[in-house]
Amino acid sequence: MAAAPLRVLACGDVEGRLEALFGRVRTIQGKSGRFDMLLCVGNFFGSTSETEWAEYRAGAKKAPIPTYVLGANNQETVSYFPDISGCELAENITYLGRRGLYSGASGLQIVYLSGIEYQDEPAPAYSFSAKDVEELKTSLLSTPDFKGVDILLTSPWPRGVGTFANSAGEIDTKKCGSKLVSDLAASLKPRYHFAALEKAYYERLPYRNHTVLQETPQHVSRFIALANVGNTSKKKYLYAFSIVPMSLMDPVELVKQPQDTTENPYRKSRKEAQKTKAPLHAEEEPSCQFFFDLNKHQGKKRPSDGKERGDFQPKQAKKPSKTVGPCWFCLASPEVEKHLVVSIGTHCYLALAKGGLLPDHVLILPIGHYQSVVDLSSEVVEEVTKYKSALKEFFRSKGKRYVLFERNYRSQHLQLQVIPVPLDHCTSEDIKESFIAQAQEQQIELLEIPEHSDITQVAQPGTPYFYVELDTGEKLFHRIRGRFPLHFGREVLASEALLALPQRADWRRCAAERAEEAAQARAFRRDFQPFDFALRA
Repeated sequence: MAAAPLRVLACGDVEGRLEALFGRVRTIQGKSGRFDMLLCVGNFFGSTSETEWAEYRAGAKKAPIPTYVLGANNQETVSYFPDISGCELAENITYLGRRGLYSGASGLQIVYLSGIEYQDEPAPAYSFSAKDVEELKTSLLSTPDFKGVDILLTSPWPRGVGTFANSAGEIDTKKCGSKLVSDLAASLKPRYHFAALEKAYYERLPYRNHTVLQETPQHVSRFIALANVGNTSKKKYLYAFSIVPMSLMDPVELVKQPQDTTENPYRKSRKEAQKTKAPLHAEEEPSCQFFFDLNKHQGKKRPSDGKERGDFQPKQAKKPSKTVGPCWFCLASPEVEKHLVVSIGTHCYLALAKGGLLPDHVLILPIGHYQSVVDLSSEVVEEVTKYKSALKEFFRSKGKRYVLFERNYRSQHLQLQVIPVPLDHCTSEDIKESFIAQAQEQQIELLEIPEHSDITQVAQPGTPYFYVELDTGEKLFHRIRGRFPLHFGREVLASEALLALPQRADWRRCAAERAEEAAQARAFRRDFQPFDFALRA
């Protein structure tokens, strides 16, 4: 059965004319039925925004549809966006953030980049730089089997978008817009790309994302520039369309080419951009936010004033912390060995362990930078739980049970080590007794956490600890107060009492060639696919 399409409205520069915009949206919905969301590009606020905006900010008025907006394009409107990483500005009006990916529960993927292009570093709060674009690309292109995104939102037009295409009227597309946006669009291959700022409406002919007869056919891209709300020339500022998420489409339907499809306008500019690619600085802020469906209760953004808004507003979600120096496990980091990644969800991903104890030794890792389980936000915890359940089912299908452990000591990024043990080799009681016995030998106090308790009830954020969890739900905990053996978890599992692989207790002695690691990852990915909920999201 085909997936139901989402009904979406896109809008150009609002410039503070909220009553005009939302009045028009209400009229459209009255005639055509309800839409799922409104996406606004360009200048959402203007020089005369304060009077109308005050009523929405105070809750006296409400947007008639979930509305998602980009950030400031000038210094005058920066103050309207109190949190650079995104926040709820008013009920039903959400600022997406500076740059990132909004990934709804429906499967729709929307990439956004706020601001205008700026050549120097550091870029002002209302702009983006080459480094911003490169980091955003890196975080997305690292996804295995990346094919493109559903929607791209930018305020500036992409430079050269009119090449090979129908006329853009008075707009000179060779001089107008941003080269960085062109490079981003060329790399991400959005099915729809919306922009504004030029006070003009332009719907470009669709363009292809492959070279005919040389590359496998891919989906086409459509660029639509929208005019400003309430313009006297009656230029189009609202665009309605229906879209089925790429991940849910039949591959044959996805790559169908309309008769008026043109060549890709960015091929030449993309090659030039690759020659002058800006270097990345891993010590700077995380490159991207990864969002979930904002209509879900647990996924709502916090109000911009930081206060709760009614009984149904959830607590402010914990944010990933900033890294100090390069991180080997933040998915957006260039340091990540991406050939080991086997599954990517919305908030977490799975990767084979480097120098694993066994070929199917995997890690559950948060995409953002969190140091430990007790630091995780509720939505990340929820997805960790999903991966645990999927791995339990996967390993049980192979006659194994898993043992999970975490060492929050001398580590920077949370790593949940998941190691399978044959069911006929030892019981969960044998595993538990081995951990406790070897802990006692090393004068480590390993305590059992009560069945219905959680690690967050016994450890505060910042507390060093070692934690073991069996797939039966049994848990062991040690509060680290001094020194602690870094390979303790592996040493217990590698011991003669369990896996009998003492020579593999130290991961550095288990290093394999990159080709072998990649082959193991492909094999695991193939076998795990029927259990991978991330592929069905």
